[in-house]
Amino acid sequence: MTPPPPLATVADLQSAMQRTVDPTQAALAIRRASAQVRRYTRQTITYVSQETIVLPGGDRVLRMPDRPLVVDALNPLTVVELADLGGVQITCLENRDYLRLGDELTRGYPWYAPGRLMGWPRRNLGIWAPRVQITYSHGYQDVPDDILDVVLDLATMTMTNPQGLRQETIDDYSRTFASETIGGATLSDGHREILAPYRVELTSLRPS
Repeated sequence: MTPPPPLATVADLQSAMQRTVDPTQAALAIRRASAQVRRYTRQTITYVSQETIVLPGGDRVLRMPDRPLVVDALNPLTVVELADLGGVQITCLENRDYLRLGDELTRGYPWYAPGRLMGWPRRNLGIWAPRVQITYSHGYQDVPDDILDVVLDLATMTMTNPQGLRQETIDDYSRTFASETIGGATLSDGHREILAPYRVELTSLRPS
């Protein structure tokens, strides 16, 4: 799988720091900062087109793991209930088999006569099949400004103190680095507060 692109560019970092930076070091700092933000939010964030995944069903509501969900003429949403124990696959249509609200898909009652091949009577009506295949697009074409600010802040701290020093002394000059930069820049409480609206809690994710 191709890794997602960084959440900022070297030019962004150069503008934020208001000085010329080594492009190799800057790219590494941005990659590390992007990884921290993605790990904390549990989101890809950048736009991904037509990814296919299999989600566990068994409930009334399916929640997309990566957000926001993008649905338009160029980004169709394909939802297929996979066969269970020799049954048949059902391709579900929006506003017929399910309703979409934000990043959630709520299963409706079937319009067709339920039968054993479709999982009934073992499966309750209005409940997603045990496994559901989703092909969907998600993420942002442009990284939101607040996420970009966090990434640039982390990358700037790394560039400011690349060796992870606590204090640096040269002749009569001495400076002490912020604790967040020691051993590599890390997310502060302020960063986490900014990223909180984008963070997906583990309780909303189920293993497939």
